Amino acid sequence: MDLNDRSQTGTAVDRTPVLSASTIGPVSDARRLERKLFTLLAVVALIYAFISGLRTVSDPDFFWQLATGRWVAQHHHVFATDVFSYTAFGQPWIYPIGSGLIFYATYLIGGYALLSWLGAVTCVGTVVALLRRNSAVGAAIAIVAVPLIARRTTPRAEMFTVILFAVFLSLLWENYRTGHARLWPLPLLMVAWVNFHLGFVSGLGLMAAFVGLDVLQILRGGERRREAGQRLRRTLPWLGATALATILNPWGWNVYAALIRQNRAMAEHTNWIAEWGKMPFSWSALLHAFSITHPETFYVLLVIVAAGVVAALLQGEIGGAILLVGSTYEGIQHLRTEALTACVVVVVGGSVLAAAFRSVTVWISSVRIRTVLAVAASLTIAGLGFYWCADSLRLNETALSSFGGGLGWWFPERATEFIRQANVPGEIFNTYNEGGYLTWALGPKYRDYIDGRAIPFGPGAFLRQAELLQSPPDSAEWQTEADRYNIHAIILPLNRFESELGYLKHFCNSTAWRPVYLDEISAVFVRNTPETADLIRRSQVNCATAALPAAVRDGSSAASFNAWANAAIVLADLGRNLEALSAAGKAEEILPQSSFVPWLRGNVDYAMGNQYDAEREYRNAIAVNPGIPLFWFSLATVYKHQDRIPQTIAAQRKAIELSTMPKPYELLKLARLYLDVKQPKEALEVFDEAVRVASPDLRSGGGEHNVQFQADQGRAAAWRALGNAKKAAEFDQKAVQDLVPHS
Repeated sequence: MDLNDRSQTGTAVDRTPVLSASTIGPVSDARRLERKLFTLLAVVALIYAFISGLRTVSDPDFFWQLATGRWVAQHHHVFATDVFSYTAFGQPWIYPIGSGLIFYATYLIGGYALLSWLGAVTCVGTVVALLRRNSAVGAAIAIVAVPLIARRTTPRAEMFTVILFAVFLSLLWENYRTGHARLWPLPLLMVAWVNFHLGFVSGLGLMAAFVGLDVLQILRGGERRREAGQRLRRTLPWLGATALATILNPWGWNVYAALIRQNRAMAEHTNWIAEWGKMPFSWSALLHAFSITHPETFYVLLVIVAAGVVAALLQGEIGGAILLVGSTYEGIQHLRTEALTACVVVVVGGSVLAAAFRSVTVWISSVRIRTVLAVAASLTIAGLGFYWCADSLRLNETALSSFGGGLGWWFPERATEFIRQANVPGEIFNTYNEGGYLTWALGPKYRDYIDGRAIPFGPGAFLRQAELLQSPPDSAEWQTEADRYNIHAIILPLNRFESELGYLKHFCNSTAWRPVYLDEISAVFVRNTPETADLIRRSQVNCATAALPAAVRDGSSAASFNAWANAAIVLADLGRNLEALSAAGKAEEILPQSSFVPWLRGNVDYAMGNQYDAEREYRNAIAVNPGIPLFWFSLATVYKHQDRIPQTIAAQRKAIELSTMPKPYELLKLARLYLDVKQPKEALEVFDEAVRVASPDLRSGGGEHNVQFQADQGRAAAWRALGNAKKAAEFDQKAVQDLVPHS
């Protein structure tokens, strides 16, 4: 029994046994040992948090937030409508400005490097908050949770939600367990939170959860009923003041309108934005999740949650079990909330599991054995933590950032500099991920087509962008869009994570658009008009001979690998296959165990008609990194070309199961494959799934993009295969109706 154990009213627990002289010594020794083990594990967690948090600035949303800070600082005015784009200019847009002002001030003081350090400090600060009044068990869980926290504390407004959520959770959990935590900081912190990020609503949700736990305890009755009532009476005034503090922002109650708009847009975001996707929860995903050297942290936390829930229920700690289950559900539904889930597991799971371990060790009579087991377990976890620290310093080919400070490698820094110096006329078309950076790098002179805010652009913006990129550059679709918005330039992302195979070559061969800049990250095309004639004459690029990579910015292995790897994908896209293989070879020299390089070689082999060589290379890529959906989709394409339909189905299904985002179009392909092998029942199930996961805009787009239309066509074919002509006719008729515009 802990000598400091107190009841939930703050008084000493009456059931504390009288300690004799023979027991005081062992208890004191055990406490000293636990403090030492906690210190060891906490230090490892903090070192790991710092190394994981110190990353180059790479989040696309960060830059429109940075541009917000600049705009407000320069205009001394807070805007409530869009000022950054030409497609949504003037549309309602409310977003907290405090984070942008902090980012802008930090940038003015120390540039991108200091912003990277801000991310590291936030990551460390979050772990410090979680370890406040925690145990050695909680510190061990914190080591496991660090990667999830680090991913969400990179420079962007969300970083403030993560650290403030951790502080709120620590205080509220302490209050729930002891009844005497200091709650006066909560209203003050909420004033900051509501002006930093819309995630302040998670703080309100956390407060509501703890109130609900006390109400539940009162309704259940029992010996803790009075304690819960007293705690609730003491807590409610502070929580009420905290809730009222949310109106202390430039828009008052209207800040909730922004939350409502974001909630309405959630279905569309889930289909198009990776961070709003779901954690893949299938045997395929779980199979690759548990690795000593490279675990998928969230799945490891799920195991800890399961143990924590059992421990909580055995201890009669229903509240702890509810918090663990509720936070885990949110983490599974949206990747973006994974850090908040991790916070709850560290604080609540650490608390209940620490109590469970103390209870279990009572059954081990030998103090020496208990000590050896505790030290061995702690040293093992500390050793893993140091290994993961070292691993996070290594080059990661699947990451958009690398260890250290500065700007991430994937932004079109050189392309935007060309646009600025060339004084390109008119507006610029850009894709979703690049929009924020263009707003910062080229604004206010140039506005963007779309960016990471998404909401001001309205439903259908993502689909419209996708339809344009899939249309020939000389098509009527492009001409109409360019005429409508006075678009005179296009900046295309070419890095290996965004490039769509084939579209660069189409643009290079266009007559309506001419290439004037090309590197391994991005390309710039200008519209072939009298206004751009001189620019085209001076700067036109020959895509067939342009040197790639254009430059390697520094001598680090990360910069060199990214330069050659991205050059390889661009060269392959242009049909310069031998050069692509050479560039891939140089990338492989830097990172011999790369999974990307064999995948790229597979693409080249496939383009050259070497189907079996392509299959071998794709399998090599999968052998190195079997958890990448793209590799499985590529393998499925090869199988389909070889008419190996059962293998195609298996690879396609595997890829879908590993994906974090809904894949309605890939599901449609899978359903058609089932029709090819005479399995109409399975096809119907998959057609239903495709419609279920598709966002409203995908269910009502143009013919080839209309998921509902394609699914109903497929359903008609499936019912015909089953011999049900009536059902087939019904879906034929429904497919016709799907294409009728709805008012």
